[in-house]
Amino acid sequence: MPIRELPPEVAAQIAAGEVVERPASVVKELLENSLDAGATRIVVSVRQGGVAEISVTDDGCGIPAAEVPLAFRRHATSKLLTAADLSTVATLGFRGEALPSIAAVSRVTITTRPADTSAGLRCELRYGEIVASDELGCPPGTTIRVQELFGNLPARRGFLRSAAAETARIQEVVTRTALAWPSVRFNLTADGRPVVDTPGSGRLPEAILAIYGAEVAARMLPLSDAAATGEPSSDGLAGNDLAINGYASAPEISRHNRSGVTLLVNRRWVQDRSLNYAIDQAYHGMLPERRYPIAVISIALPPERVDVNYHPAKSEVRFRQQPNLFSAVQRAIRDALIAHAPARPVARPFRPAGGAADTDTPPPSDGRRVISPAGRGGNGGLVVPTPDYPLLPSALPTDAVPLRQTLESLRVVGQIRQTYVIAEGDGGMFLIDQHAAHECIVYQRILRQWADRERIAQPLLAPATAELTFAQQDTLQQHAELLAVSGYDLEPFGGNAWLLRAVPPQLAAADPIQSLLELLDAVALEQVVMERDDALAATLACHGSVRAGATLSHAEMTALITQLRDTPQPHRCPHGRPTVVHFSQYQLEREFGRR
Repeated sequence: MPIRELPPEVAAQIAAGEVVERPASVVKELLENSLDAGATRIVVSVRQGGVAEISVTDDGCGIPAAEVPLAFRRHATSKLLTAADLSTVATLGFRGEALPSIAAVSRVTITTRPADTSAGLRCELRYGEIVASDELGCPPGTTIRVQELFGNLPARRGFLRSAAAETARIQEVVTRTALAWPSVRFNLTADGRPVVDTPGSGRLPEAILAIYGAEVAARMLPLSDAAATGEPSSDGLAGNDLAINGYASAPEISRHNRSGVTLLVNRRWVQDRSLNYAIDQAYHGMLPERRYPIAVISIALPPERVDVNYHPAKSEVRFRQQPNLFSAVQRAIRDALIAHAPARPVARPFRPAGGAADTDTPPPSDGRRVISPAGRGGNGGLVVPTPDYPLLPSALPTDAVPLRQTLESLRVVGQIRQTYVIAEGDGGMFLIDQHAAHECIVYQRILRQWADRERIAQPLLAPATAELTFAQQDTLQQHAELLAVSGYDLEPFGGNAWLLRAVPPQLAAADPIQSLLELLDAVALEQVVMERDDALAATLACHGSVRAGATLSHAEMTALITQLRDTPQPHRCPHGRPTVVHFSQYQLEREFGRR
């Protein structure tokens, strides 16, 4: 078959396939145009899942009548002029493909009027061709009505789901956009039924309340502005170039999937697996397996540091300083979980010996109860709903001195499921996660070893040969110096082979090759959400620590507590999991009816 130029209508339909996947894609593109036009209120209505009709009305700046036909020509846009502008895009739309792509696969009617003109324009298009145009009176702003979507592509319609499922996707687009733009009022109706109505007050908590309801909104924890001090990081991203804000749910609010997580980059809703992993790590140890939080994470950074022209649908972006960004997201959420008091206590000030004594506190008159009063070992008088929690622990706080004093007086009682050490002290009962505690100890020992450049290695009886992938070799070369200080002795052996002569002492009992391969793979994953050197130290500590499921003798459990006490920062392992959980004497007595 000879090479031929495609007819314009065929080329338009092919291009539209990249932009208009389903009705929700149309809504997303039209919402972005409305926001770029400065709208403060946007009204969306759909029928039959958006296939029969989609209507989007805004009060934005409108389009001058002479420019309306041009707006439906491919790659016609007011948002950039040169290729260089792509690196500093600050608008949601910029390619000039949305309107022509939508028009190529539907019937479109646009009614628009700039505020400084006395009359507006109504223009009708049928599958990309203008069929009617006339002046009329209308309010300032723009209304675009899309009908018979994919009417000229019946095969595409066959891939759509039910009207209810497509409406659900449209609702998701509107709610995510409303969370990104709380200063804009959004209204969505489906087949005449109200679905979304946000206040447009400019306050994100009120948008969250309108979308998720009062129960969720009451348990959302604010992320303080996580902009750094302005000092450049090792990867060149200055702290004042990055700010992280938003809200994340307290641990008792979770879902079985990530549908409650909204990631916003410069107010653009995006999907990002690595950022999702950072959020998972922030909640590690606080949520049950396969449970996920509700969160609205807003990241602000200079446009030149993010590539928004990466994905055809603009649903994914690329960052120029990924490790720094991902670790900042993890820290911002973890700090919020620690600093604020959710309904299930995860971190509360632990008063040292000599603090205020426990006192009986009468329950509130609204049927709730106080888990424990403010005082030694208490959680500060945290009030939670009565039916939800039979016995609630409090993870110990971030002030190291009281915890170290507490650890000094603990007496080991035993071990649960070969994972948690049980101990008792003046403040009640304490559970120590043996792996997290030992990981905390080993991690800080590694950091001291690196600072002192103290190399301790365990030579192998015979050198071992490891076959590394290109990715593993890249990780190895990134960390070559610190791996050597840690005790690894590695040298190239031709091709992808490396000769291993020594390992760190804490890994001497493991299979040296398998341990090395697992370490390199784990470091590559960890440095997505942690600083590079921290990722290596944390992974070395994890691999060299006592595991959950290991039986410990009484002497070993006592030694673990002693070593944790002597660690400068004993509260959490490098992955953010608490090392010690405390059940106050008051809590225990309440559960057994003694209070």
